[in-house]
Amino acid sequence: MSLKRRNGPRAIAALLLFSILQIGLQVGLAEPIPLQIVGRLKTSNNQPITINGLSANTGASVLSGATIETGDDQSATVDLGPLGSIEISPNSKVILTFEQGTAKATVVSGCAAVKAEKGTTGEIVNEQGSARKTDPAAGGVLDMCFPERAATTPPPASDGAGGLFGLGRAATIAILSAAGAAALTPLWFQDNPSGSNP
Repeated sequence: MSLKRRNGPRAIAALLLFSILQIGLQVGLAEPIPLQIVGRLKTSNNQPITINGLSANTGASVLSGATIETGDDQSATVDLGPLGSIEISPNSKVILTFEQGTAKATVVSGCAAVKAEKGTTGEIVNEQGSARKTDPAAGGVLDMCFPERAATTPPPASDGAGGLFGLGRAATIAILSAAGAAALTPLWFQDNPSGSNP
């Protein structure tokens, strides 16, 4: 009986030591859990916009993978802390993806701008794959509208081509020539059976 009493605490101590070593080993070898970056929304005049189909106001949290849509008189900025920020113009739909060291905006429609801080690769793309990136050593600002001249970017009044409706001189000449030919066609093909003028 006394032998069992002497070996009992030793066995418990050995099991306890083995358990502590196992836990310490698992904790020591575990990969660090990456910190998830959460963006903060700021809207123009505190008007609600749509994030993933739900209404959101200034102060709402924005997670990576979110789809943001703005209306006619709404714009939004998502502050990504040390990564930078992403601005979304009115009448736009943009998908945001970001993690440590990268901030990306995919412009589905409308316009957006990515401001990447130093140490972050900023990227802006459209659904056709056209992409631009910033240099992480310097940071920078990228902007894009899709389709071109969409949302808040007004079309130019004239690109210097001139002509009717801004179509250019060649197109205007072709249109006016066709209209003139159509107007004169009845005079050329008059129905005169005698072949002489009356």
